[in-house]
Amino acid sequence: MAEAYIVAAARTAGGKKGGRVSGWHPADLGAQVLDALVARTGADPALIDDVIMGCVLQVGEQAMNVGRNAVLASSLPESVPATTIDRQCGSSQQAIQFAAQAVMSGTMDCVIAAGVESMTRVPMGSPATLAAKAGMGTYMSPAMQKRYPGVQFSQFTGAEMMAKKYELTKDALDAYALESHRRAKAAVEAGAFADEIVPIAVKLADGTPTDEMHTVDEGIRFDATLEGIAGVRLIAEGGRITAATASQICDGAAGVMVVNERGLKALGVEPLARIHHMTLIGHDPVIMLEAPLPATERALQRAGMSIDDIDLFEVNEAFAPVPLAWLKTTGADPDRLNVNGGAIALGHPLGGSGAKLMTTLVHALRKRGKRYGLQTMCEGGGLANVTIVERL
Repeated sequence: MAEAYIVAAARTAGGKKGGRVSGWHPADLGAQVLDALVARTGADPALIDDVIMGCVLQVGEQAMNVGRNAVLASSLPESVPATTIDRQCGSSQQAIQFAAQAVMSGTMDCVIAAGVESMTRVPMGSPATLAAKAGMGTYMSPAMQKRYPGVQFSQFTGAEMMAKKYELTKDALDAYALESHRRAKAAVEAGAFADEIVPIAVKLADGTPTDEMHTVDEGIRFDATLEGIAGVRLIAEGGRITAATASQICDGAAGVMVVNERGLKALGVEPLARIHHMTLIGHDPVIMLEAPLPATERALQRAGMSIDDIDLFEVNEAFAPVPLAWLKTTGADPDRLNVNGGAIALGHPLGGSGAKLMTTLVHALRKRGKRYGLQTMCEGGGLANVTIVERL
């Protein structure tokens, strides 16, 4: 079977809700990443067999196959097809795994896996809330309600359940959040993100571009303190989670170009990394966010590796209990986890986060001269992807 190689990885810097990226239509935002991947490889755009784009909130400006619309908004020819997929927060990590499977099978040689989400322009929950207001019902079918009587699936509830189950105090969650901001600040100051970020023009709310370029993740609190984080109001009375220990609402896009050996030859490029292993599991949809823990265990077993074989980890910081519980369960070295900060500081653009994390992981492996990286993230419905890559 053919191998799957990553030959380019790029992302926009994240934008806060109503911030510096909010003037971008999501299709145009995704197009910026597509164009950057082509430019960085010097690839003939006609050689791209498919674009697979993750997006969670597929309504309004992100409806009608936003992946295809991003192609049509880019410099790519109309002959390049595209599709949009939803595996909740893991959508663009799944796009990467689908792209890898396509080139490994030999049915395609060059695929772009990407993701986009404008959480400013398409607010979280829009597909469900707008449908409910229009009298179109709920995604909870009678059979689902019978199987899970009285359950309201909620990631906030799941985060509190994880904090309680893994005995994670509010103080521990607050300290973790501070470390995310500190690592992100250090990464910016060291230029760690310079090679992965695609500069884009800051646009006004009406879409008018300015002369200012957006190159730094807007959510980083460069002056964060433990006292400030600890003082943020609890989301639920008697709980442990606050907005400061949860991922930030974010506008952004990211993507990677995935090829096989024929693709390498056709493009005339050198690979950045090889996709070494892929795992996907379903788990308890009520606690919901716990799936990365057993998924990591399964991935390592199937790959014939131990946790100590992995040099860097990217575990999405949807809520602080997720990476902390993951550390507690796996016994991984915390100094190898989210070394440049995570979604608590950098933002979590839902369908764009999988490709965003992979972009950061691949570049961090190269900058640090490390070999293996593992990426995983919790996903709505109790799902988790795990992708292990090898730097080349």
